[in-house]
Amino acid sequence: MAHPQIISSIALMPPVISISNLSKTYKGGFQALKNINLDIERGEIFALLGPNGAGKTTLINIVCGIVNPGDGIVTVNGHNIVSAFRAARSVIGLVPQELATETFESVVATVNFSRGLFGKSANAEYVEKILRSLSLWDKKDDKIMSLSGGMKRRVLIAKALSHEPDVLFLDEPTAGVDVELRKDMWGVVKTLQESGVTIILTTHYIEEAEQMADRIGIIDRGEIVLVEDKKKLMRELGKKQLILELQEALPEIPARLSGFDLMLDGNGRELIYTYDSQADRTGITALLAELSDTGIKFFDVKTTQSSLEEIFVDLVRKAS
Repeated sequence: MAHPQIISSIALMPPVISISNLSKTYKGGFQALKNINLDIERGEIFALLGPNGAGKTTLINIVCGIVNPGDGIVTVNGHNIVSAFRAARSVIGLVPQELATETFESVVATVNFSRGLFGKSANAEYVEKILRSLSLWDKKDDKIMSLSGGMKRRVLIAKALSHEPDVLFLDEPTAGVDVELRKDMWGVVKTLQESGVTIILTTHYIEEAEQMADRIGIIDRGEIVLVEDKKKLMRELGKKQLILELQEALPEIPARLSGFDLMLDGNGRELIYTYDSQADRTGITALLAELSDTGIKFFDVKTTQSSLEEIFVDLVRKAS
């Protein structure tokens, strides 16, 4: 059991990334970020979710020093990303969406080269450790152009880790990767966290955030809609719909069914019930009993999970 003083000191540690009142407007007037305030805690896995164009990549690129910030202050490990750029960037590893790699270089050569770019002396033992952890050691002498998309993605992670960063950004790390390899990479990310690396990832996959993240942030149209503990937010994301295809169209929902979250669709031939799949009681049994008592008959039943886009819309609506 951890000593109380140790727990207390961890709780008092400042965030590894602190973003205060950050805004970014590009030439032409497009405002990509609007007054972002966000702290990333040391050692956590933070998932940033949002639809395309929400501002995820712009936010990451500003913190990593690729895009100049507009208004606001950003610090990484206590270093201001503008006035202490080199110190801030030295503790960051970035895995971008694009699979841009030196196609004619070998795996081990490109990782060693990336390490050198940050002024780190050669360390064959450390590079071997990285490559083994990513299941790349057997491919160390292979040309990158010969690797699969999933393996190239792993090489990008190895390059990002080459200079021993404290913070790792993963921008859509499993885009275009098959399900098995995706789960494989989840394990890699968890191992990195256990070694002390703070990880910030963007993803379109709800199950990816659910598997890996400690906290989840939702960004929409350049604004942080909410930041929440994963388990609490997953209860929101767990809403499902039961769709009953009726034998006869209903002109309206009967008053005795007003206690259920119901709506009519398909010209009155579909009765849609929205429920929380993670609740102790979904209410489905009670609904079916009421339908029977009311004489409403159906010939087919199906369930759907809200899409991520629908969840974003719902969360934005609640926040506004």
